[in-house]
Amino acid sequence: MDIYRQILKQYWGYDSFRPLQEDIVKSVATGNDCLGLMPTGGGKSLTFQVPSLSKPGLCIVVTPLIALMKDQVENLRKRGIRAMAIYSGMFRDEIDLAFENCINGDYKFLYVSPERLGTELFLARLRRMSVNLIAVDEAHCISQWGYDFRPSYLKIADLRDHLPGVPVLALTATAIPVVAEDIMDQLRFRSRNVFRMSFERKNLRYHVRETEDKQGALIKFVSYLKGTGIVYVRNRKRTRELSEYLNLNKISADYYHAGLKHEIRSQKQKEWTTGKTRVILATNAFGMGIDKPDVRFVIHYDLPDSLEAYFQEAGRAGRDYRNSFAILLWNQTDKINLKRRVDSQFPASETIKKVYHALGSFLRIPYHEGKGNMYDFNLGLFARHYHFNIMQTFHGLKTLQNEGCIEFIDELDQQSKVHIQVSRDELYKFQIANAQYDPFVKLLLRTYAGLFNGYVAVDERHLAQQASVDAKAISDYLNKLNKLKILRYIPRKNNPVIVFTTERLDEKSLFINQKAYNLKKERYMNRLQNVFDYASAGSGCRSRILLEYFGEKDPPACGTCDLCTRKNELDITQYEFDRMVERIQETVSKEKILLNQLTDYGEGNEAKTLRVIRWLLDHNMLVLAEDNSLQWKK
Repeated sequence: MDIYRQILKQYWGYDSFRPLQEDIVKSVATGNDCLGLMPTGGGKSLTFQVPSLSKPGLCIVVTPLIALMKDQVENLRKRGIRAMAIYSGMFRDEIDLAFENCINGDYKFLYVSPERLGTELFLARLRRMSVNLIAVDEAHCISQWGYDFRPSYLKIADLRDHLPGVPVLALTATAIPVVAEDIMDQLRFRSRNVFRMSFERKNLRYHVRETEDKQGALIKFVSYLKGTGIVYVRNRKRTRELSEYLNLNKISADYYHAGLKHEIRSQKQKEWTTGKTRVILATNAFGMGIDKPDVRFVIHYDLPDSLEAYFQEAGRAGRDYRNSFAILLWNQTDKINLKRRVDSQFPASETIKKVYHALGSFLRIPYHEGKGNMYDFNLGLFARHYHFNIMQTFHGLKTLQNEGCIEFIDELDQQSKVHIQVSRDELYKFQIANAQYDPFVKLLLRTYAGLFNGYVAVDERHLAQQASVDAKAISDYLNKLNKLKILRYIPRKNNPVIVFTTERLDEKSLFINQKAYNLKKERYMNRLQNVFDYASAGSGCRSRILLEYFGEKDPPACGTCDLCTRKNELDITQYEFDRMVERIQETVSKEKILLNQLTDYGEGNEAKTLRVIRWLLDHNMLVLAEDNSLQWKK
């Protein structure tokens, strides 16, 4: 392990690995396929970065999130490690040049979105690459049992035909047992090889509060708890409203969602990360790739779609191993609203087909054309033009993406890029012959390195400040040099795009796999039920409920969640409490029974029984009728 520790120290400054990291690195380095189950903040990236750096060749990293991909590439480059990202939304010549650089050995890590894997351009270049490892991040996406199944992930296994003998490392923070088995099957593991880190977070205190006054509960929690926090909200508009509400109550807060411009999101994130803002109100667009260890609380203002999503988001608290809180606020109205979302998230097949055919007309794509082309897209304008429900339209587009018809990229935020296309000698001659461009070319070369080798992200505003001109003047210079074919200039793009992955299909050729679609809907509803069960649990232990869901056998009670602390206040052991609740529920559910008839369930201790009954009444699990009889609330 000495060479791996040297790499760890050289690039990351750590003297030793965490226990599971070291085991995975050893296994991958000896050529084994591995599945690493590591919770959020467990250091998954190092398990493929370190062993790949120790060998010749590059590591192909498959990940579905463009924002996370860019974040990891930027972090590697800051450490002096050459990395490249290729994803939908890039131009063909940009992708082509990036692949050539990877073939020439200029890069150690190639991050690629799963949709790119099946393209002719990628497969043609893959045969010429020297690859030492395939890393699959968010590996649960390959399983139809997973909470975020993506059919494009099924293409990953085909890489094994082109790269025989190259090991595969699959990584995920959220995989129940059936998903873990399916991941290894789908990726054609040569043998079962699972490294599982316990999902137990001993420093994380889980609390659930059922309340009709969520705003009041939010103020109380945020005022009581110390330090920085995240409040997750489902609705973009509500992130702003709650942010304003907290600020009115003298709590430093800001809001964040994917609909904001890139520079605004970056500024808000920076102010929260540096502590200028204490609380960030955000949709689930916030958090991926953010390495802030001292988050003291994560509050979910609304019910999440799944326990996997909840566990991952709640896990962003307390990464420094200090005591932190994961709090869920809910009420019965949430339950009703979340079930209503099923209808918008799973529109009828006819609606999906209408969206597809309207999309082709909206983008003016003739039948049997458009394959591989990228189109700017305004979802709101499209929905209004055809009088579609915007949420059903959004999810209809996502379904069409799953069916392999299109790619709908609503998170694209690509900086301006420049690549000098002539040689250094040719550029020098151009500068002599065109003195008006000479100062600008010198500024460009002085500011950015690597312009001759590939596309480099540039900031027109930064160049404008250096040249004491406005940003438009910089764009004009770049556009003129682009027309003269001295360089290739790709202006910034931060709007959603549609990519047609096949030619536009006619009405007879478009097929929706109804059986798979219905199965996905059924599994989504099952995951919602798991969330409801967690939120409404009146006994047991929150941590234990989550750990058992993820397949851990006989996990210990945490002793710190709201359920455990309430039992502790009763001075009753976990076993006694669960046994009494079970017997009381069984008895009351069968027949009408009076309060004084239940006082012998404490195994001789009437005081304990009364305390448990009082607790059940206080938490609306038991209801006392006017005739003094008890009923179990369903």
